[in-house]
Amino acid sequence: MDAILQQVVGSEMMFLLDGFSRYNQVFINPRDRYKTTFTMPWGTYAYHRMPFGLINIGATFQRAMPITFDDLIGVTIQIFLDDLTAFAQAR
Repeated sequence: MDAILQQVVGSEMMFLLDGFSRYNQVFINPRDRYKTTFTMPWGTYAYHRMPFGLINIGATFQRAMPITFDDLIGVTIQIFLDDLTAFAQAR
């Protein structure tokens, strides 16, 4: 957290974004979807995106963030857990 604050000092604008429904945005590999199947009286279903409750979703999300924002981290975005801090330096 201290590193993020030091990075944004002197910024003209700063936005704090909370990844509220973040886990529901991560796709499950088609080969692994069968692991999330559940059966109801009217059929059998499998998740296509990560549902809440999977034990590894936090780590998966953390690995996805640097891949998604690779060229922006440290320039205009800082990531802390599920929160993104977007900032613009004063000119």
